[in-house]
Amino acid sequence: MSSAERIIMGVDPGTNVMGYGILRVEGRRVEMVALGVIDLRKYGDHYLKLGHIFERITGIIDAYHPDEMAIEAPFFGKNVQSMLKLGRAQGVAMAAAIERQVPITEYAPMKIKMAITGIGTASKEQVADMLRRMLRLDREEMGRFLDSTDALAAAFCHYLQMSRPVQEKGFTSWKDFAKKKNLI
Repeated sequence: MSSAERIIMGVDPGTNVMGYGILRVEGRRVEMVALGVIDLRKYGDHYLKLGHIFERITGIIDAYHPDEMAIEAPFFGKNVQSMLKLGRAQGVAMAAAIERQVPITEYAPMKIKMAITGIGTASKEQVADMLRRMLRLDREEMGRFLDSTDALAAAFCHYLQMSRPVQEKGFTSWKDFAKKKNLI
């Protein structure tokens, strides 16, 4: 990876609360720039929510000028109507990125969790705590919604996937790697 600065936007799609996170990457240095949510709970109509998602995602893109977007893929649930609504919300966020010519990469929730914690079934709290440690953030900086940290995790997962450091030997586990790299 070159030392040129890159901005990665992560999005955790939601129909009530949509998370976003912005990372700045320069060489091997990664820092959080922004973290937040788009609160959609006050909108009763699903179509109004979709319009608001488009406006807010476009505004965030205009504010931070990300080079890439990493978005969490919807997981398969039992409620088909919920899945359809979630897919629409994800599609509108993607349309906003396409409108602003921001390349998009989609990641499965399990892949994001595996990249951040080493455990594909990790809880949202475990992901948030590991991110906090890796990015050296205070608890107050993490926000109160786990949707925002899930979005930041998507961005960090994308950074890890794009940088693909050369495999180093001498690590016995993910935890051992994190300790030796001073991530925890």
